[in-house]
Amino acid sequence: MGKRPGIFIIVLVFLCFIIGCTKREQSTNSSAMVMIKDSMKRDLRIPSSVSSLICSGSGSLRYITYMECQDKVIAVDDIETKKTLFDARPYAFANPEFKALPMFGESRGNDNPELIAALDRQPDIIFKTYGEMGFNPDELQEKTNIPVVVFNYGDLGRHKPAFYESLSLIGKIMHKEKRSEEIQQFIEEIIADLEARTKDIPVRPSCFIGGVAYRGPHGLISTEPGYPPFLFLNTPNAALSPADKDFAHMDVSKEKIVEWDPDIIFIDLATLQSDPKANALYELKHDPAYGSLKAVASGNLYGVLPYNWYSQNHGSTLANAYYIGTVLYPDKFTDINPAQKADEIYTFLVGTPVFKEMSESFQNMVYKKLELK
Repeated sequence: MGKRPGIFIIVLVFLCFIIGCTKREQSTNSSAMVMIKDSMKRDLRIPSSVSSLICSGSGSLRYITYMECQDKVIAVDDIETKKTLFDARPYAFANPEFKALPMFGESRGNDNPELIAALDRQPDIIFKTYGEMGFNPDELQEKTNIPVVVFNYGDLGRHKPAFYESLSLIGKIMHKEKRSEEIQQFIEEIIADLEARTKDIPVRPSCFIGGVAYRGPHGLISTEPGYPPFLFLNTPNAALSPADKDFAHMDVSKEKIVEWDPDIIFIDLATLQSDPKANALYELKHDPAYGSLKAVASGNLYGVLPYNWYSQNHGSTLANAYYIGTVLYPDKFTDINPAQKADEIYTFLVGTPVFKEMSESFQNMVYKKLELK
């Protein structure tokens, strides 16, 4: 009986030790969390150090690759695991290991909370683009108990500030602030270079871009009035009207293309995904309405990389601008080899020169004069 108080004291000390350890652990976990505000103005509590993540939504994984954080990705959506005849995503070519990762949901943000919960390793965070599409970010966060950070995709045109803000947000979360700044500087320097080369040209040819992809392939009438490479080169798309308030994708009529009769036509080679008798090249060759076009008669038809492919591939946009510059204003771009310039851009953004793979994916028609055989 006399020994029982001693045992009681030992047990009490042990329990106090366990409780103290638990409190210290809770304190450590608490101090390891930080508050951020995402692009949807949602206040989120996230880990201060992120060692694992997944990317939901169109282009989310692209930006994580730009930010050199792809080594933290532990699972992907189904678009990364599919084998397709065509592909125009430089980040995917640069990271073939993505195909071997487990799948957590479908493309365009259609996430599967059950698949996420079943992952061998749970992500510290979920990055998501286009929060209004697919699985609701708040509901996804509630079901998985994982913070879901939404960021705006933006573009290289009117919504470039949103793009840069997203890079800064990712940089803050992943402690990659310097990389965010480097990307923004890199892009600004390219746009400034294109502007400087073409700002004082007195006479400019009329141009049109057709076959632009938008949630899938399209024929010649698919264009983008505010096609960024044209804007960077101070050369408007024939489809751009002064009254246009929205530069986004649109289908124009065949009659309008004939009326504009552009000097030069560029073809977004995403059109090759269409039915062989519905793509832009087939239409230009077989549709009598297009036979009278100056660009067709003179052979001024050129293939460019698709840039709308699971959202916009900014590297391909910039690379296309340099190629188009060599076609329109060769004397201003004598120092530019388009394929080499593309690889320089890809190497900076995704870490690997992937132009060859991109071109092969589109029958080696990229940056070539197109023959209507």
